[in-house]
Amino acid sequence: MAEYTSLEKIRLQKLEELRAEGIEAYPTRAKRTHTSAEAIAEFEAKEKDGGEVRAALTGRIRAARAMGKVSFAHIEDGAGKIQLFFRTNEIGKERLDFFNRMFDIGDFIQAEGVMFRTKTGEATLHVHDFRLLAKSVSPLPAAKDETLEDGTVVRHAALEDPELRARQRYADLAVNPEVRETFRKRARIIKALREFLDNRGFLEVETPILQPLYGGAAARPFVTHHNELEQDMYLRISFELYLKRLLVGNLERVYEIGRDFRNEGVSFKHNPEFTQLEFYWAYADYLQVMELTEQMVSYTAQQVLGTMKIKYKEHEIDLTPPWKRLEMRQGILETSGIDIAEHKTADELFKAIVTKHPNTTPDPHATRGKLIDFLLSEFLEPTLIQPTFLYNYPRDISPLAKSIPGDALTVERFEGYVAGFELCNAFTELNDPLDQEQRFLEMGRDYAADDEEKHPMDEDYLRAMRYGMPPNGGFGMGVDRLAMLLLDKHSIREVLLFPALRNEE
Repeated sequence: MAEYTSLEKIRLQKLEELRAEGIEAYPTRAKRTHTSAEAIAEFEAKEKDGGEVRAALTGRIRAARAMGKVSFAHIEDGAGKIQLFFRTNEIGKERLDFFNRMFDIGDFIQAEGVMFRTKTGEATLHVHDFRLLAKSVSPLPAAKDETLEDGTVVRHAALEDPELRARQRYADLAVNPEVRETFRKRARIIKALREFLDNRGFLEVETPILQPLYGGAAARPFVTHHNELEQDMYLRISFELYLKRLLVGNLERVYEIGRDFRNEGVSFKHNPEFTQLEFYWAYADYLQVMELTEQMVSYTAQQVLGTMKIKYKEHEIDLTPPWKRLEMRQGILETSGIDIAEHKTADELFKAIVTKHPNTTPDPHATRGKLIDFLLSEFLEPTLIQPTFLYNYPRDISPLAKSIPGDALTVERFEGYVAGFELCNAFTELNDPLDQEQRFLEMGRDYAADDEEKHPMDEDYLRAMRYGMPPNGGFGMGVDRLAMLLLDKHSIREVLLFPALRNEE
């Protein structure tokens, strides 16, 4: 049972009084003819001609003050705020007293009346009738406004603790309009991505979330059990292997936007459940995918923000194509002083790292590819602020990508970096079933049995490949990361409505 505060007990007492008087505090239906913004817009359009605007408005009470025979209140709906004006002349003293006594900040109200402009110039609804739509038992955290000496108004949110905001997102949304705007823009980001791909002939599809075998990425899966089938199942870590099966079936351009699940660490840029965009494009390679990627991201920024020049933390970033291209070998050499091409084995590369950088801590048991990835994250990644495609990756950490002709250790893969973090990942996809089977076997040998990044053998995927898969380019991007970038948010929690959190004690 909930333990109520003294303020909540007062509101619960009001709730009992309302019900004792036969007043339903949570009626089944509401009447609304206008949003707050629509009422104000229609009033302003008719104001000069003296036209009357009658409206029924609904919203949450955010402020109220009684002034003798009149009372004022501000309500907020999804479109903004509007003022209400109550006067005894229209509603009577008993009804005005009822409003002042029984309605609290946070309650939802329905108010009907006529729009007018007050002496202070504010468009307001002159209330002729009203009723309660939902009683707020728990008071919302109240935001406070501070007026600086220069007249600037600074809004201080009462709900500022990041942990509490993420845990009680409903309250965060209710009191912080800028948070609501964040998630409206996130929705527009996804809409723009769909528009871009749809307009270029890509087909949006849906693939299984519950899978008999996980694959398509290097990550530890979540495991569940299907009772009827009597078998363990996995929440997908990627869409890749299913989407590429569709290329075999002559669906030449496919994409999916949906949830992936990876049973791994939580950080400012990782959440176990996240939104991913993947597309696969028959007869394209990673160079063509690079061009499409920079066009797609810049298009999305333009559609959502109206500009391709954005701010992220202290950085001014220009997303306008073309983006910089940098070969991984060259980038690592410039930032770490180590030429990975000179060290063909993991032992050689490990010795080079600890000799050149004795204060670093690479894993002595890591594969060559993982050591290269260590150099990337330790030295190169933080320098990639402006949009950059880092390309040509080691084969042993890219089991689904085609090797560069003449270089068996390197594959045609790129990652897009902006603001010092990885935004996207893409390959010229491997379509040789025999080579793919060998890669799976190599992954099984090179990784420990309990390694979370071990990639399992997928026999059905190999069977699909044996029917013939066209050459293709594939792409994956975390939509949450893109939202962080475009909206200047520095934690993935800020762009997830309900991020993963530990249970409260």
